Amino acid sequence: MHKKIIVIGGGPAGLAAALSAADSGVAPDDILIIERDRELGGILNQCIHAGFGLHYFGVELTGPEYAARFIDKVRERGIGVATDSMVLSLSADENGRTVTFVSPALGFVRAEADAVILAMGCRERTRGALNIPGSRPAGIFSAGTAQHFVNIEGKMPGRRIVILGSGDIGLIMARRLTLEGAKVLRVCELMPYSGGLARNIAQCLDDFDIPLYLSHTVTNIIGRDRVEAVMISKVDEKLRPIPGTEELVECDTLLLSVGLIPENELTRGASIPVDRVTGGAVVDQRCETGVKGVFACGNALHVHDLVDYVSREAENAGASAAAFALGNAPASGGYIPVEPADHVRYVVPQHISAAKPSGVRFFFRVDRPLKNVRVKLRAGDVELYSNKKQVAAPGEMESIEIKEANFDKLAAASRITVSVTEE
Repeated sequence: MHKKIIVIGGGPAGLAAALSAADSGVAPDDILIIERDRELGGILNQCIHAGFGLHYFGVELTGPEYAARFIDKVRERGIGVATDSMVLSLSADENGRTVTFVSPALGFVRAEADAVILAMGCRERTRGALNIPGSRPAGIFSAGTAQHFVNIEGKMPGRRIVILGSGDIGLIMARRLTLEGAKVLRVCELMPYSGGLARNIAQCLDDFDIPLYLSHTVTNIIGRDRVEAVMISKVDEKLRPIPGTEELVECDTLLLSVGLIPENELTRGASIPVDRVTGGAVVDQRCETGVKGVFACGNALHVHDLVDYVSREAENAGASAAAFALGNAPASGGYIPVEPADHVRYVVPQHISAAKPSGVRFFFRVDRPLKNVRVKLRAGDVELYSNKKQVAAPGEMESIEIKEANFDKLAAASRITVSVTEE
């Protein structure tokens, strides 16, 4: 099997990337989306709450409604889809790209592609990554797993619930479980600030009188067959439990909302360079990775807070992959590094190619909550962007767009920096 473009992942990023590639001149039947689930749509299928699409469509949609708009277009265009299919490996170099996958319908397939788009999404951190003491009783779930049980399977994970971590999925599940009749006793957050969007704290916790305990963590899980209680402790500025602050909270369920990790086993297996901070591939402004012809987008590249941004980024990846597959990609022209400076944790893209004379959007996150800040982008000694913001928080991704007219100044720099400083 040979395709112009293979998209690995049929969630919001993969769908948008495939449609963009088709819009950019690749024949729909020369594009293949490989999705391991039985249905397209990815995580959006279980996100039945509203709040999607405000930036992209200008209307508020549920997750399934947002996904359906892209799925319908993929089907209308006749883009190839292989669902219930698991990609085993990606082999990629300048001489070619090979995707090996298996499915009940197609069997064992080794497919060649002119370009590959990585859109595998992300996964949740588990209890094993946290090393919480205690036995292994029933009643411990990641927040996303609990969301699947409630919204897809119609089953309740428990009735008296403690949530560890204030990521957006955990906040949304606090509200969802409350609406289903459970008692969410508290949400505990290790950091002195929440990792979720401010609107989710207000709508999911404050509106339902669910307490948020900052600088607190779970230090023990009690129960053998089923969770019976958890031990909650306050932590110091070094995130270490403070002796004497322990509190026993009786519950039957512990949900973990402790961060998301980009799915990049395939990326690493193909020897594609990965950013140690984002956990995703290192890319340029065209979303091209360190291996020619392989592009990355969405939560496989870096964890987003809004799916609208995932779709826009994926459109860039799809158009860039199409240009490469059709032989229209610009020559490299050398790379200029993009580096995080004051209070910026990471920036994507991590470098830009001087060869593409167009604008570029930089995405970044700050390392802690800040107020009354100045956001700057400098190309060498030249300041190309400066803007004041009242608030910047780690849970909300920021972006800077440099228009085409200023791209020459970017391309002439030896390095580019993004900084956020309090004034």
